[in-house]
Amino acid sequence: MASTVADRVAALLNRAVLGVAAVGGGSFGKTYRIQFFTGGAAFVKTLDHAAKVAGPGYFDAEAAGLRWLREAVGEDGASGGVRVPEVLGVAEDILVTSWIAPGRPTPDGAEEFGRRLASLHARGAHSFGAEWPGYIAVLPLDNGGDEDWATFYVERRVLPYVRLARDRGHLDAEGAQVIEEVCTRIDFLAGEEERPSRIHGDAWSGNILWDGRGEGWFIDPAAHGGHRETDLAMLALFPPPYLDRIIASYDEVHPLADGWQERVPLHQLHPLLVHAALYGSDYGVRAASVARELAERLR
Repeated sequence: MASTVADRVAALLNRAVLGVAAVGGGSFGKTYRIQFFTGGAAFVKTLDHAAKVAGPGYFDAEAAGLRWLREAVGEDGASGGVRVPEVLGVAEDILVTSWIAPGRPTPDGAEEFGRRLASLHARGAHSFGAEWPGYIAVLPLDNGGDEDWATFYVERRVLPYVRLARDRGHLDAEGAQVIEEVCTRIDFLAGEEERPSRIHGDAWSGNILWDGRGEGWFIDPAAHGGHRETDLAMLALFPPPYLDRIIASYDEVHPLADGWQERVPLHQLHPLLVHAALYGSDYGVRAASVARELAERLR
């Protein structure tokens, strides 16, 4: 497999490959570190039977998201949004990005990450959604645009995964009903309207790569124009180290709206439903429980 990956990268980038080392793998594909004859390294992701596992355009969507997030970093990378690896090449079954040497998070790095996350969100987006079809994990993500966040969130982030989780037997009818009821009254829970933010869209701790300086980089995005509280809620659901420092430094740069913490469960409905569809009924139970708590607020 390593020789195949080397050949694919060499052809895609028109660069001779010196060596390949496997660095990880999972249910859907594998990852590698590529060393070039001319020096330097790259990170490679492959997806087994890409079109069958995820669908056409899976890596194209990830590449588009990385490039879009990278626009907010600035040319020198010294200021602006969260750092993001550079896309070096992409094809249907492979994605090649710059290599980021891994390290460990530090308190100072977490604070810098919070400031950069605030700057990324403040960069904004033209609308809720994106110009490319999206994915979250290997599930299609509807990036069709909407002018208001409540409509976008209900129609493109919650209800499709209610149906999918229910159809897969991972969310019972009662749980689906209470989530759907919350959706009908989301305007009472969503808070004041905010303009679309440029968000990662799947900002759990595993999608933050801490480099050798202890600073955080975003990887594996489901990027789109969304609500900035969505990224913060995902961080809270699967938290990275020093989350309190991330939030505090974020708030200094881009102050959060009143009541944002009360809205965290609302923003967590989407990732919980995605996890229910992918990983089973335990997450379906959690999503329904969150919806019941939200429904209580409406009574």
